[in-house]
Amino acid sequence: MHRVHDFVEERTGERLPDDFDDVFHARVFAAFERELKPVSGAVGVLERLVADGVPYCVASSGSHERIRVGHRTTGLDEWFEDEWVFSSEDVGRGKPAPDLFLYAAERMGVAPERCVVVEDSPLGVRAAVAAGMDVYGFTAMTPAERLSGVTQLFGDMGQLADLLE
Repeated sequence: MHRVHDFVEERTGERLPDDFDDVFHARVFAAFERELKPVSGAVGVLERLVADGVPYCVASSGSHERIRVGHRTTGLDEWFEDEWVFSSEDVGRGKPAPDLFLYAAERMGVAPERCVVVEDSPLGVRAAVAAGMDVYGFTAMTPAERLSGVTQLFGDMGQLADLLE
């Protein structure tokens, strides 16, 4: 959200209202409740990671509350212990800085060069590359050409488990 505030102030010279974040999040969470669905194939990937004993986590630019609401709404909350969920709130700089991914790797006890990041945003790709991690670009909603620098591209989450072999 700090990027939104900075962007608006740079462009308009005006600051957003004090209650902007609360109103914005209330609207986003209401939209989540109405419309958010899990990505097709995501549960299969999680099942495979668990079966293979591969540690995994979420490292998101969203707030912890936003991540929790999203997971709860989609039914994915059962797959993520609280200690496996990392937010840009946990670090000083969010994406495209590598801080969030490096923090998540450290907390998970995995060296950055042994991590694979699944990303669908250009800023996230830049952050993962800067962290020295392999990046798999998910193209279902982001055109492949916007995800330059990735290790691998894929458009169907069901493909991911096989790509990670």
